[in-house]
Amino acid sequence: MKYKTLGNTGLLVSQLCLGTMTFSDGSGIYKHIGDVGQSAADELVKASIDAGINFFDTADVYSGGASEQTLGQSLKNLGIARNEVVLATKVYSRMGPGRNDVGASRGHIMDAVEASLRRLQTDHIDLYQIHATDNVTPLEETLRALDDLVRQGKVRYLGVSNWQAWRIATALGISARLNLDRFHTLQGYYSIAGRDLERELKPLLEAENMGLLVWSPLAGGLLSGKFSRENQAPEDSRRASFDFPIVDKARAWNVIDVLKPIAQAHGCSPARIALAWLLSKPVVTSVLVGAKRLSQLEDNVAAVDIVLSDDEIARLDAVSELPPEYPGWMLETQAADRLGPVDLWAGKTSPTS
Repeated sequence: MKYKTLGNTGLLVSQLCLGTMTFSDGSGIYKHIGDVGQSAADELVKASIDAGINFFDTADVYSGGASEQTLGQSLKNLGIARNEVVLATKVYSRMGPGRNDVGASRGHIMDAVEASLRRLQTDHIDLYQIHATDNVTPLEETLRALDDLVRQGKVRYLGVSNWQAWRIATALGISARLNLDRFHTLQGYYSIAGRDLERELKPLLEAENMGLLVWSPLAGGLLSGKFSRENQAPEDSRRASFDFPIVDKARAWNVIDVLKPIAQAHGCSPARIALAWLLSKPVVTSVLVGAKRLSQLEDNVAAVDIVLSDDEIARLDAVSELPPEYPGWMLETQAADRLGPVDLWAGKTSPTS
């Protein structure tokens, strides 16, 4: 296992993170994702630790707190010291029937963090992430509440999930102006079947030295190896009943057509190649892998040993390339004159000549 710093911090996290959305009581929407009970969760957590994974991600909303509770109990059952793991959870989603049981207000954040600490059976959360955009609460209120949690020692680092680039940039500006602790990470959807994050979010992350935590790296199982152009809806797949995240299927089949022969050449599953492609991207800090069975986890963990050749990466990049979109194509066109040869009519030559 390899490790990277969590954004612009000194905290080291494994390049694979065990996502525990599958740790569930099997109720509600999460029955489509997994119903991993306590004993199976203990097995997955132990296998993760044995493989060198020190990073675990959950959220209060996953099965109404069951995921957090199961993860916390697993660490206790296995006797894993708190300082050996990095725990990440999230706040925002509805956790009760009340008007204020949802959102990123100071009130909800303060209530939610106490509940998460109890369920996880810990006195601090390593990475606390705002799970969604709150269009009601002022950003400054959210950021001041999070800063208070850091100062109180209940939270050590802050992150955000599923936000737009402009909103993250605005938040970073507010934090700098008011001397508040800032967001260090973005948890976002990114896969070889869905590279939208590269348009605006990737440049922001690079410019601000923020970490990227990838959720759904296999596009909701689409890149697992079960799907193909010929078999677009296998019955035993999660997507058969829960078609998420949104993917351009026509482009995805082209990607899978290229993934499969590369996987065959490496003697592994297409899933490993899809994960290895992500791990080859410098912007990626850690990739969240979820599992219902030990065999799934073992296959995903093996992706860290896959070394893709320059040619294989180029082929995967080409088939999954995003279509041109404004203003991206205009920026590229205008940048060519700045970095490339100078127009000869001005009597000048190439900057490299």
